[in-house]
Amino acid sequence: MQNKSGRHSTRKVIGASIMVLLFAALFTITACTTTSPPPPVAESSSTAFKEGVPGGVMVDTVEVSAKVTAIDTANRKVTLLGPDGDEFTVKVGPEGVNFDQVRVGDMVNATVTKELVVYLDEEGASAPDGSAAMVALAPKGAQPGGVVAATTQVTGMVTAIDQTSRTATLQFDDGSSKTFPVRDDIDLSRRKVGEKVVFQVTEMIAISVEKQ
Repeated sequence: MQNKSGRHSTRKVIGASIMVLLFAALFTITACTTTSPPPPVAESSSTAFKEGVPGGVMVDTVEVSAKVTAIDTANRKVTLLGPDGDEFTVKVGPEGVNFDQVRVGDMVNATVTKELVVYLDEEGASAPDGSAAMVALAPKGAQPGGVVAATTQVTGMVTAIDQTSRTATLQFDDGSSKTFPVRDDIDLSRRKVGEKVVFQVTEMIAISVEKQ
């Protein structure tokens, strides 16, 4: 199976709330105004699958830079010029141990990677559904930055297969159902209702500060 909407979801999130993602582990957004835009966003996508085998791997990567335009040391606040031309004031939490090293003009660079892995759980050997997260921040005295990663697994059961339109409908544990297109190289006559499809989504944000 393949989920065509997955490729667009990362770009949608980046465009709608990029600063929320970039500083989720380090900052809390407090306000914003509008000014001129910073350097453009760079992004790439790749898909890998084995012909005739349901599922595959899809990876989206987006690189973003935001410029530090002001620093309020007393209140631990930083103003950043975001990729959409918005200027955001963010409050640095106590976990941002290298806040004192950030200077006006520094570039806060972030790489946001989203990986979607889809496969049939034909032997029922996959781990239980759920989520796991990891945060690794730079130690005191090092260059400011860190890595935030989260993985979520969801399993759906095939409830209907449409040979004509080449789609499969899956039902999930929360009661929701969704219909997915199926690649042309998949032999639908070999697939059956009741099969389980596993979706694993891993999102990782790597943040670094480039001194100017």
